[in-house]
Amino acid sequence: MSEDLFKLTLEDRLFRTRYEPDSDHPHITVDEQICSRCTEQPCVLLCPARVYRVDPNDSTRITVSHDNCLECGTCLMVCEPGSIEWHFPDGGVGVKYRVG
Repeated sequence: MSEDLFKLTLEDRLFRTRYEPDSDHPHITVDEQICSRCTEQPCVLLCPARVYRVDPNDSTRITVSHDNCLECGTCLMVCEPGSIEWHFPDGGVGVKYRVG
C-alpha cells in the first residue's frame, strides 16, 4: 500500500468513499425531542464523517447528511438510546468503499 495514502487528510479520504443514497428510505432518523434536550451533542463531535451538524438557525436541532455516512455506528454508541434510529441501507445502496 502506498505511503501517500497515509498522508491524506480526512476530507481527501472521505472523498474517495462514495455513498449511493436511497432518498425514499433514509437509513438515519433522529428523534428531535430527545436531541433537543441533549447538551453535549456527541454525534456532532464524534461522527468521523460529519454526518450530524448543529442547525445554524436553531442550536437545539441536529441536521443529518446521509450522503456522508460511513455506516460505522459511532452515533449509536455515543448518543442517548432512542435518539437515533439507524439501520443498514437496503442492498445496492449505501456506502461504497474504495482504496487509493
